[in-house]
Amino acid sequence: MTTMHSNPTAGHAGPRTQAGPAARRFGYLVAITVNAVLLFLINRSPGWESLSVLTPSTAEVIGIVNASILASVIANLVYLVWDADWLRALGDAATTTIGLAALVQIWQVWPVEFDAGTPWDLLARWVIGIGIFGSAIGIVAALVKLVRSLSASPSSPAGSSPWTSPRHRA
Repeated sequence: MTTMHSNPTAGHAGPRTQAGPAARRFGYLVAITVNAVLLFLINRSPGWESLSVLTPSTAEVIGIVNASILASVIANLVYLVWDADWLRALGDAATTTIGLAALVQIWQVWPVEFDAGTPWDLLARWVIGIGIFGSAIGIVAALVKLVRSLSASPSSPAGSSPWTSPRHRA
């Protein structure tokens, strides 16, 4: 039995397209805004202390969590000025590494406490564990992208070489 598709390309992956510079810059602005709001909400009074599931040991991880969020803000600010492939790959590796450190610290301290008899503690551990695993993969992927970008021709369309001035990009 065969199935007819009205779309002749259904089931076939088309060419992978990358968002244009304007769309990427808009994304950077959204990321900066969201992260700045998070930093404000976490650190204002009462901030994180107002969440009943967080224990006083949250103070032990708040520094690395703040560092992770701030690193993302800084990276996205840099991308607004210079949007090169190699630079984004380097930034992704750096921010993901800091995020991984934050997740490991959260796992070790475990500053959350849920009501007894609920599955939330186990679910939260799974989410953090998946985040740690995904971050490790993300770091490797970013480093591979960095190496590929650095080995690309300086005349590539994305201007991915670190030796090319942002003014001379295509």
